[in-house]
Amino acid sequence: MSKKDENPQLPHNSDLVLAAGKVVLDEPQMWGKGIVKEFKECILGHWWEEMINFNFKTIAVTLFLFIAVISPTLTFGAVYGKSTGNAIGAIETMLGTAWVGIAYSIFGGMPLCVIGSTGPVLAFTTALYDISSGLDVPFLTFYAWTSIWLVAYCFICAFFDMTRYVRLATRFLDEIFALLIVAIFVLNAVGSPFSTTGLLRYLDPNHKSHQAYEDDPNYNYLTSAFLSIILGFGTCWFIFFLRGFKFSPFCCNQGIRTSIHDFAVVVSVITFTLIKELGYSEVPTERLNVPTSFETTYQCCDASCNTQWPVDCPGQAERFGTRPWMANFGDLNGKGWVPIMAAGPAILAFVLIYLDNGITWHLINHKHNKLEHGEAYNYDLMLSGFFQVVNGCLGLPWLVASTVPCIIHLNALAETDKDGHILSVQETRLTLLGSHLLVGLSILATNVLELIPLPVLYGVFLFMGLSSLPKIQFWNRFLMFFEQPAMYPSYPFTEWMKAKRIHMYTCIQIFFFGLVFFVQNYKKIAIAFPLMTLLCIPARLYLLPRIFENWELCVLDDEDDIIEEWVTAKEESIRNFQAKTEGADVSTAGGNSEMDMDDDDDDAQKV
Repeated sequence: MSKKDENPQLPHNSDLVLAAGKVVLDEPQMWGKGIVKEFKECILGHWWEEMINFNFKTIAVTLFLFIAVISPTLTFGAVYGKSTGNAIGAIETMLGTAWVGIAYSIFGGMPLCVIGSTGPVLAFTTALYDISSGLDVPFLTFYAWTSIWLVAYCFICAFFDMTRYVRLATRFLDEIFALLIVAIFVLNAVGSPFSTTGLLRYLDPNHKSHQAYEDDPNYNYLTSAFLSIILGFGTCWFIFFLRGFKFSPFCCNQGIRTSIHDFAVVVSVITFTLIKELGYSEVPTERLNVPTSFETTYQCCDASCNTQWPVDCPGQAERFGTRPWMANFGDLNGKGWVPIMAAGPAILAFVLIYLDNGITWHLINHKHNKLEHGEAYNYDLMLSGFFQVVNGCLGLPWLVASTVPCIIHLNALAETDKDGHILSVQETRLTLLGSHLLVGLSILATNVLELIPLPVLYGVFLFMGLSSLPKIQFWNRFLMFFEQPAMYPSYPFTEWMKAKRIHMYTCIQIFFFGLVFFVQNYKKIAIAFPLMTLLCIPARLYLLPRIFENWELCVLDDEDDIIEEWVTAKEESIRNFQAKTEGADVSTAGGNSEMDMDDDDDDAQKV
């Protein structure tokens, strides 16, 4: 036996898988090759299969997705109206969401992604409105010229395969972004400190929902508030209750249990709407603010339509009309340089849309979701640019992949085990197509939407946020601060890393989450949100490798197949070490959850 064999040593953790913890860019598909490749794979390869992939689940998910889309669409529409002087309003938001969703469901490369309004895009549009006001240029004209530059940037980026840089956004950024969007949903449902929305806001006697009844002596705002809170939290609880039937022993068979699970949201919304209408019809609650007619929101004082009725002409009895659908590109108020100047804000808009889309696509296409029909980053970015320029010219809001609805859509179409692990996903275009057709039809049937109490939809929002939390590893690591170490959930990092190292990584992630959250919610600097989000990528690439070893970043942040490769190599190295050591128990050493892998000496001692 050689001297080396007489003193066997475990290999260092960092040497087990050389690529562990490293972020590597894909080979570039330049000059439009990426667009062509993705079109062939996603459209020519799977389009027909996805268009006929219909079953009972498809109906349930379509109705659920409609509910998940229509409420934020109307809510964002109302906020757009306030933020843009009614240049963009509820009807524009509904129309934009409907046609873009239908078009994307037919022509898009990744049909599980849901296109809609998002808070960051709304904040940027508000900033763009303030810029146009400062320039004394009509907002819709400036908005349209910015959209022209935006589509050019999207086409250039897709043509040169610059979307491959989205792969630099590892789980570190993905989960910060996902938790940010989930936090927005939960806060807006419960009661956001940054706005007047949410169930607990009804306890405020000055809430806007109470103002319409301030002259009614029989109206009690607390009665309305408590009923609203019960409706909201009750809706959320009932959804979770019904979805729990899937793996319960109750009901006749698995088919019925699965149907109850799939229709949980629809049944819950109908149930609590009926409870309100049949049991407490005399108690008023807030309703969706839906448009009463199909016309543009902005009402004009005169033929030029540069002044808004009745704000700018209070003495005028009737409006002259509404704004035309198409923006006037030549209405520059004598400032011919504005179309060129719009290229600057368009760069920030592009960064925002690039990140909003890219990170959401990255989350949806993560390997643990087991999607099989391929990715289409370049093709879909080009398509997204086309959607933005059409919406910009028509005075409709820019729409991007909306993170929480995308995650909810994916999970609703997935088959999971009792622990929530995805086994397979029904990849179909029909749910996206059907739900957005319903959004379009609802423009003609707004009286039906008014029947649904807004607190019930807040309950759906709360469910969407809470149901997404357990799937975010960042959230689970945050909870570990309050858990007994012996009861930590089973992850590769809890098996092989010290708790203090895991907590250090989580603290760094919390710090960057706090920065992004603060910038996103502080209106004066909200326009910098995309740049702050982008800052997380170099932090992962250059800061974290200085603090953590590559194997630690691997088990915390790498792709699942790389993590599995490292764990397999680690267990194999331990077995080889034990084979050379007297009295080694080969059957148990590989699963020792208390093993500290900081260095080779500690490994040897614990074996």
